[in-house]
Amino acid sequence: MFPLKNLSPRLTFPVMTLLLIIVNVLIFIFQVSLPDRAAEAFINLYGMVPARVSLAIAGHHHVTLEQALVPLFTSMFLHGGWLHVLGNMWFLWIFGGQVEDRLGHFTYLVFYLICGLGSGIAQLTFSWSSKTPAIGASGAIAGVLGAYIVFFPSSRILTLVPLFIIWFTAQIPALVFIGLWFLIQFLSAISSLGAASMGGIAWWAHVGGFLLGVLIAQLFRVGRPNQYVY
Repeated sequence: MFPLKNLSPRLTFPVMTLLLIIVNVLIFIFQVSLPDRAAEAFINLYGMVPARVSLAIAGHHHVTLEQALVPLFTSMFLHGGWLHVLGNMWFLWIFGGQVEDRLGHFTYLVFYLICGLGSGIAQLTFSWSSKTPAIGASGAIAGVLGAYIVFFPSSRILTLVPLFIIWFTAQIPALVFIGLWFLIQFLSAISSLGAASMGGIAWWAHVGGFLLGVLIAQLFRVGRPNQYVY
């Protein structure tokens, strides 16, 4: 299933969501402008490498704690290809505006960054010895989805649904769309445990970011009714 449009109204223009999209796209354009070896070095330096963190914590003299932990932040602005960055930014645009509406512009930005950091820590925890850089905004965006399902569970998402060779559109409640999305992430994360390869999709970053987003959103939900439930 692929989201085409969020049918819930926004009360304000999603300034921070648009800014995050612009920053991510500009950084990716810089990435692809680099020669191959320089681009690889760039990702290795600013991507989150779990094994580097474990070495730093163990006191390895070749890796400082700062070198190991700063990529928890920088990695959420890197991407592995055009489909990766465009897919992430599309999900952020579809779901981010309403969450920004609910939280306020600055609080939303802080929320996004916290979810990104939390998702990186989740991925680190379940891939402690991996030497593969983990990159992408999907963990932070998973946090946005977590908040969305708390704030607007009954809002409708216009969705492109594949059924074998037939494709059709349907208005799917956010609770169903995001719930199915999370179920796929969780089952994929479970199946990745003990896998010989540490490459591929950072499933635990998605799971960790989503659960953190749900938790934080619950704190903001107290005493306030859900909006946009039609």
